[in-house]
Amino acid sequence: MPFFVKTEIIKKEYLINNDLKRKIIHKHIIWIKKLQKEGINIKSGFLVDEFNKPGDGGLLILEMNNYKNALKIIKNDPMIKNNLVEWKLNEWVDSIK
Repeated sequence: MPFFVKTEIIKKEYLINNDLKRKIIHKHIIWIKKLQKEGINIKSGFLVDEFNKPGDGGLLILEMNNYKNALKIIKNDPMIKNNLVEWKLNEWVDSIK
């Protein structure tokens, strides 16, 4: 089954509103755990710089049978539903195959 990657950057207006950002990210984590319990192969995390400082966005990896179904799942992400991030979904293609 193919893998899909959602890249995201938190919108600037949310960088200063830490309480709202934390609340939405907490909902995102609960959503990820729920999908994992349902048997969906999904991972999510944030990116840090060489000093371990966050702020460069996040990455979500999802194994799904096709783009349409991956997009259907991703659109339910609380970070997207609450307009917290600029995001993009792409299929990852293994260059070794």
